[in-house]
Amino acid sequence: MENLFIFDHPLIQHKISLMRDKRTTTKEFRELVSEVSMLMAYEVTRDLPLKEVEIETPIAVAKTKVLAGKKMALVPILRAGLGMVDGMLSLLPMAKVGHIGLYRDPQTLEPVEYYCKLPEDAQEREIVVLDPMLATGGSASAAVSFLKSKGIANIKFMCLIAAPEGIERLHRDHPDVPIFCAAEDVRLNDHAYIVPGLGDAGDRLFGTK
Repeated sequence: MENLFIFDHPLIQHKISLMRDKRTTTKEFRELVSEVSMLMAYEVTRDLPLKEVEIETPIAVAKTKVLAGKKMALVPILRAGLGMVDGMLSLLPMAKVGHIGLYRDPQTLEPVEYYCKLPEDAQEREIVVLDPMLATGGSASAAVSFLKSKGIANIKFMCLIAAPEGIERLHRDHPDVPIFCAAEDVRLNDHAYIVPGLGDAGDRLFGTK
């Protein structure tokens, strides 16, 4: 599928396997989410523009390249997306962070925004939406729609585990938004959990049930 990037790096696949293990503790799970997010940041930022500068090394003057100043922002979907922020910031300390909170309306079953706080210059930034799980795709699609409604055009979506149903929904609703994920799983079960998945990412990150 166009605009879908699934990571096959051995380190990422190894850490995802540890995250899936139900015996993995909250502390370990939190660390793994951060580590995988940091590793994924390399590919998510592969298209950042560069500019040539002149730098004097201890030996000679060199023409070399630095980032061309493209602004970025990370927007985790509350609450599980918070677990991915620190790993990304370790490589992108200049990025600003916004937040989107969603809940599912019990009658319509559609996502409803209850909180949204973005950087003032969000329209000028490349936005990376963060959520560990892309299950039905409803929350991801809604989050992207909210961002677009605020005039933001440059958006990427990054998750750890994705179900085919979620990929299809997000791609159908927002074909312009690239999807980056560490693993594509088999399907959703009757409770909209990803199979085999890793359980509820928020509960495992924060030690709740």
